[in-house]
Amino acid sequence: MNELTDLTEPTTPAPAEPVAWPQDRTCPYHPPTGYDPLRDGAPLSRVTLYNGRTVWAVTGHGTARALLADARLSSDRRRDDFPMPNARFAAARERRKVALLGLDGPEHQIQRRMLIPDFTLKRATAMRPAIQRIVDGLLDRMIAQGPPADLVSAFALPVPSMVICDLLGVPYADHEFFEAQSRRLLRGPAPADSLDARDKLEAYLGDLADRKSKDEAPGDGVLDDLVHERLREGALDRDEVVSLALILLVAGHETTANMISLGTFTLLQQPERLAELRADPALVPAAVEELMRMLSIADGLLRVALEDIEVAGATIRKGDGVLFATSVINRDESVYDDPDTVDWHRPARHHVAFGFGIHQCLGQNLARTELEIVLRTLWERLPGLRLAAPPETIPCKPGDTIQGMLELPVTW
Repeated sequence: MNELTDLTEPTTPAPAEPVAWPQDRTCPYHPPTGYDPLRDGAPLSRVTLYNGRTVWAVTGHGTARALLADARLSSDRRRDDFPMPNARFAAARERRKVALLGLDGPEHQIQRRMLIPDFTLKRATAMRPAIQRIVDGLLDRMIAQGPPADLVSAFALPVPSMVICDLLGVPYADHEFFEAQSRRLLRGPAPADSLDARDKLEAYLGDLADRKSKDEAPGDGVLDDLVHERLREGALDRDEVVSLALILLVAGHETTANMISLGTFTLLQQPERLAELRADPALVPAAVEELMRMLSIADGLLRVALEDIEVAGATIRKGDGVLFATSVINRDESVYDDPDTVDWHRPARHHVAFGFGIHQCLGQNLARTELEIVLRTLWERLPGLRLAAPPETIPCKPGDTIQGMLELPVTW
């Protein structure tokens, strides 16, 4: 029997018709109800993307971890057969230098090895005092200004923006520019908006890299290291430096900002669990893992098959697109009891919110560190924090981008 089949779930009938992907969430912290057929079927199903292409959807937890570690699935976004999640992504493919998470094999390994020292658990732990100062300073400002406040703009977004700027060596004074362009890059609304935003961000980071290359005494940011070591020694060219910096800058603040806003919204809808968390801060690390499992904000990791793969009673053919339905995988009832409920006491660390295998999120140690500090400090400083609007009126992000809250009105 194929090794992959050994590792995966028993086969059951897949939905008769492909499910449309992506769909918008009705409740910000639950998968779209339109994905219910994927949860009730086989570990492999079929979904239809925005352009009509039908691809495999991996929905079983064991199947997902096996396939995410399988070198026969490619992350190379330069391939003509790589599946496109939306029109913005498709429009950008021809106009960008692919880096890191869009590469396979030696190219990916070389770039990842360059960055690993800056994203170790040791480095994240060393940054704790600086992150704590950032969190405290922003809460000081919020409290001084008084309620109500939009937690997204006042806290959830600036915390990771300031942290990633410090790590990369990007001036936080420019944060309004790159935050605005990141929003356009990820949400459009039209492909032309995303392309223009990418052009502006690449030009900004290219100019910043050029300025840093002239510094006789380089700073200690990641971008400084890339410019003064990797670029000068020929390990990277200028376009690759810019592409890596762009990935780190955008992913480094967008993902964590969404986790902070959506995590806070979720906790405010779970008063019993929140009370338990506030009574025992030692639960915070487990709460971070459980929230990442529950929220699955980066939903829909994409790959393409390099050769035929027999798995879970099906054959993924060479050239087939494969989508990992993260929000469904992390609710697999064969792995998580009562998966739609928040439970700090379940062993949730083996979720796939950060992916799995060689492309597992490089910044996961930093993200966990930021979220732990935020969750602990937010409720210590603002024990009366509550929503300032009915939850059903607060807008969340559409399904074709990173999941989170567009705004989060709060009072205390």
